[in-house]
Amino acid sequence: MTKLIKNNQNISLAFKNEQMKPELLNFFRKINPFLYPYLVLLLICILLILIFNKEDLYFAVNHRHTVFTDVFFTYLTQLGASTGCIMITIITIVINFRKGFLLATSYLLTFVISQVIKHLVKAPRPHLFFVKKLSGIYLIKGVTMLDTNSFPSGHSVSAFSAALVFTYVAKKKSAAPLLLLLAVLVAYSRLYLSEHFLEDVTAGSALGVFITAFWLRVIDRQPFLHSKNWDRGIFGRNKKQIERISQK
Repeated sequence: MTKLIKNNQNISLAFKNEQMKPELLNFFRKINPFLYPYLVLLLICILLILIFNKEDLYFAVNHRHTVFTDVFFTYLTQLGASTGCIMITIITIVINFRKGFLLATSYLLTFVISQVIKHLVKAPRPHLFFVKKLSGIYLIKGVTMLDTNSFPSGHSVSAFSAALVFTYVAKKKSAAPLLLLLAVLVAYSRLYLSEHFLEDVTAGSALGVFITAFWLRVIDRQPFLHSKNWDRGIFGRNKKQIERISQK
């Protein structure tokens, strides 16, 4: 009798595993257009960090400035700031509750984890690291320079987290390269503005991508997120309502 029960349990577990495979494959299909090129970029960044020292990498960026890029990156970096994240979340919630929920919770989870790491590591930012060499560093006027909690870059965490969420929920995956480019530019802005080192933004991007991917895999399997009440925005209709109207 005991053997029969164990056999039944093994059969049920095997059946569940077989069911999970298509779900997992479908999940990766939704993020692969973003994930594959990101992994290539991640590998390149890791190689640069291993080959060159942090000072050489920092000055390779710091010595290349223009008036246009000073203004451009000063504003672009706000997409990864708290205010920018809140605005993007509000707009997304207005459009679609489910998508807004996925974005908001991804932002929150990655923010908490990155802040814990920041306060444990307490790494100096470039402004403090190069305190004796500030005369040889290009700093942009009007940008508030911070000194501590450099690792990882919070802006990079948020930018890559949002980019992965939008890739995941997008029907047309052709947007993935543009979303990746936008996230990369936000991360680069942190180097350009002398707020972080390359290892900070690299780690921030990895945290944003991998933690968000794990979270989406877990949370979006919850049935309530796929109910008709969640599949709409504040002023919109859900898919079923739209289909009924189009059939009339």
